[in-house]
Amino acid sequence: MKEIKAVIQHSKLPKIRSALRNIKGFQGMVVSEVEDSGENLAMYKLGILEDFVNYSPKVLITTVVPDHLAEGILHLLVEVGYSGRIGDGMVWVTPVERFVHLSEKITVLD
Repeated sequence: MKEIKAVIQHSKLPKIRSALRNIKGFQGMVVSEVEDSGENLAMYKLGILEDFVNYSPKVLITTVVPDHLAEGILHLLVEVGYSGRIGDGMVWVTPVERFVHLSEKITVLD
């Protein structure tokens, strides 16, 4: 199993949510309001060196999926989340050792 997290622009959430719901076997996600701050290479190229204290509102999507779905979901998040502008966000994938559905006390192994 893999945990996938994506920090995205608010405007991208409806399209991402719709696209994820169309994936067979996708069981759901957690969506949280977050703020991010950071520098990236594009800022240096443009001569913009903003301070890390400047935060911008974003959405954090978190989901845990079977290994066979992870690459497709990662690709979807990148494609739909991309606008080509500074501050688009980021996506990362980490392995999940164990996953338990609390309502059923069932441990899910990939």
